[in-house]
Amino acid sequence: MTAFAGASADEERMPRGIRPLELAGWTPYIVLAIVHVAAIALHSTIAPPTKLWLMPLLAVPIVFAAPRLRPPIVIGLLLGAVLFSWLGDGAGAFFPALPELPLMLGFFGIAHIGYIVLFTRFAGIRRLPWWTLVYAVWWIGMLVIVGPHTGPLFLAVAGYGLVLAGTAATSARCHPIVALGGAFFLASDSILALRLFLPSGLPEWLAPAVMLTYTLGQGLIVWGALRTLSRRGSR
Repeated sequence: MTAFAGASADEERMPRGIRPLELAGWTPYIVLAIVHVAAIALHSTIAPPTKLWLMPLLAVPIVFAAPRLRPPIVIGLLLGAVLFSWLGDGAGAFFPALPELPLMLGFFGIAHIGYIVLFTRFAGIRRLPWWTLVYAVWWIGMLVIVGPHTGPLFLAVAGYGLVLAGTAATSARCHPIVALGGAFFLASDSILALRLFLPSGLPEWLAPAVMLTYTLGQGLIVWGALRTLSRRGSR
């Protein structure tokens, strides 16, 4: 109680569970996300390299908040999900001799499993809402739409879609910010699936939309999780 009473007026005006230094840690990620999405829209050559810096910069606010996260295992889950997302983002650049799409599915699948564990074991604040059944409908619908075009990757795509839907559904047990992030992440991969398997006739603006929804989804998931799991975070 004494420590809380001594907090500065500026800190008290901050969202609970977030300190000014931690807020500053978000700035590089937000700025680079805007630059990256704009680069895609403008067909700039800086789009590929800026993509590879997104997840490392998203790890910065996690590291800043780490001393106040409880229980400590959530630090590893968050950083692990970000790490495997980074490997998925850079699969083609990091492993040029291997098939890119299966690697992406594998790395992002591991990231989603990490998020699901985080949401179900540590960050959940409510029961699974009934409306999350819409994510099961989404999974079936995506298999109907893109499944016939996936060829030998059908099972991999179906499995990845299942864990993606699981992330979106279990995120709804968490802080509303996390739930919104899970929905954006699912939207991003839905657009990407259409661009990968049904590219004919799709509007050009869907290219930046993939990364706009992706950066929003990842950022909101991490932000909401940090708010919830901080010692002073509000559930």
